[in-house]
Amino acid sequence: MDLDKAIRKVPNFPKPGILFYDITSIFTNPNAFKFCLGEMLKKYNTKDVDAVIAVESRGFLLGACFAEKREIPLVLARKKGKLPNTTISESYALEYGEATLEIQTIDIEPDNKYLIIDDLIATGGTLQATARMIERAGGQIAGIFAIIGLPFLNYHEKIGRYNPVTLIDYDSE
Repeated sequence: MDLDKAIRKVPNFPKPGILFYDITSIFTNPNAFKFCLGEMLKKYNTKDVDAVIAVESRGFLLGACFAEKREIPLVLARKKGKLPNTTISESYALEYGEATLEIQTIDIEPDNKYLIIDDLIATGGTLQATARMIERAGGQIAGIFAIIGLPFLNYHEKIGRYNPVTLIDYDSE
């Protein structure tokens, strides 16, 4: 599967000078979506993973499918104010802004190993924030997975210790 052909590129979005990798084109292509899920299952089939942390919003789609196939819990990392119970939160910088994520504390089991899943790794800020919340709640990080990686934005400096795995990397804008 040539994932590069399945990923739509949108220049100057969300602002001038940014090349946006639109992962939704993977979801509208059943063969590409099946390929991505199959690769996730191969890469993490034998790893010790107790649960998935799926990052809002496209990470939900990948995480839900993976968790169902592995028959493990799915925990959501959501934007601030979207979860009804007591949460743990972490603010972080994006490549073009700032945000806060939250996870319900009742969903994190101390000492469980969590695989964090998102669609794309840019600067690593979102995934670093998610990992920090899990660790503060007593969980461990089993790894980080995304379909796309942008290593030219140096995400390994922030999340390299969590062994991020991507299916395709783009080395420049």
